[in-house]
Amino acid sequence: MNKGTSISKIAYQNKDITSKVLAERFQGKSFHVYGLDLPKIIKAGPTNIPIITASELRLDNLFELADQTVAIVDYESRYKKEDKIKYLNYLAGIANRYHREKKKCPALRMIVIYTGDVKRRQVSCEYNIGALKMHMEAAFLSELDADGIYRKLEERIRTGQRLTEEELMQFIILPLSLKTQKQKRQKAAEMVELAGQMKDREQQMFAMAGLLVFADKILDMAAANKIKEMIRMNKVEWLIRQEERQECEAEKQQALAMAEKNYQKEKKRELKRAAKRYEKAKQEYEARQQEYEARQQEYEARQQEYEAKMQYMIKWMAGKGYSADEALSEFLKENKKQ
Repeated sequence: MNKGTSISKIAYQNKDITSKVLAERFQGKSFHVYGLDLPKIIKAGPTNIPIITASELRLDNLFELADQTVAIVDYESRYKKEDKIKYLNYLAGIANRYHREKKKCPALRMIVIYTGDVKRRQVSCEYNIGALKMHMEAAFLSELDADGIYRKLEERIRTGQRLTEEELMQFIILPLSLKTQKQKRQKAAEMVELAGQMKDREQQMFAMAGLLVFADKILDMAAANKIKEMIRMNKVEWLIRQEERQECEAEKQQALAMAEKNYQKEKKRELKRAAKRYEKAKQEYEARQQEYEARQQEYEARQQEYEAKMQYMIKWMAGKGYSADEALSEFLKENKKQ
């Protein structure tokens, strides 16, 4: 990645500011989420390499790993073959540092993490110049599901959940997974805002420090200053802010509880009103049913009376010798009189 004067100045200051934070909090974490099969980190080491014959050389990150190896980590937004010479200088500088300190140099790993600009097919991880052969271990952030990871992180932080170790490592690297510089800067700003919403102070400080170091080359001055301000914020100020958040949350919960209580009261009142309406409708239906049954009984009684009279008249007329038509005519006349 390009190390311009102003950007480099910010980056170097950022590393100095956050070195203690990262040294304490990187322990136990892993690069596994970036697609690198490496042992867990023991601690972060100094990134400046004093060179006698040149100006001070500075790499991106240096980590001591659990298998006693040391990982030199660099971030690149494009692949250039000549960068491999830079990596050789890193390796030589670290080996020289151990020599000057009269310590045995551990096995060194050259880790290159390519941002969203670079695809795996563009990169060769070997550098062979005969007397020396170097192998790089590369990770490609373009292969991360940036949108999916961001949604998951946002949801967990919004609901007050602690992030896992893997999610924290995803958090600090996510801006670099985007392709263009504009997208990276926009995502870095979003991650800074998201980190500010974390309820766990330890995780918040790690996320802020990680963003400042891992995304230092894409952060603008405003974002970098905001992160530094949050890291420097003393515990009393943080506790006050947390207390204010808790008070707001308590008021919110109280309001929700009151709304639920009022809802339940209104629900009971409405149920009572509905029960009364049902009982009234039921009574009206039963009254109409009884009225119908009374009318039905009256009709059946009149029908039986009519049939009895008809039978009587038929018998009487038959006894007098009337024909069936005459008997019916006389019966109808008699019935009209009544």
